[in-house]
Amino acid sequence: MVHEIESRIRGAYQLAIRVMATPADTNGSGHIFGGWLMSQVDIAGSTVAVQMARGRVVTAAVNNFQFLGPVFVGDLVSCYAEVTKTGRTSIRVDIEALAERGSDPASVHRVAEATLTYVAVDEDSRPRTVPNLSSDPLQR
Repeated sequence: MVHEIESRIRGAYQLAIRVMATPADTNGSGHIFGGWLMSQVDIAGSTVAVQMARGRVVTAAVNNFQFLGPVFVGDLVSCYAEVTKTGRTSIRVDIEALAERGSDPASVHRVAEATLTYVAVDEDSRPRTVPNLSSDPLQR
């Protein structure tokens, strides 16, 4: 059975990454390092941005990042992402991070939420225009 939070997020967001927190991801106090979670969120956001951009992107801004709860060793962290806005070269993505505790699908906790902006880049890492997907026959 899927937890209520996860089923609500699944309606608008897509699963972008799922990873288990390991002892190698801890800080000096034995807790999962916040930078590790930020990295997972960034990777998740970039996966949907790459799809939208049809190519390379770079992280341009972390518009918002809130830690909502702890992540523990052994938690299965799932990040759901949704493109919320596109500009000429930019893509804004909202990401929700959930932690499943003790291999129990009913024990899901929201641990972070974030909004990141990515910029589509060419092979020389210069900004390029995000394709107009509404005219893409594959998107109809």
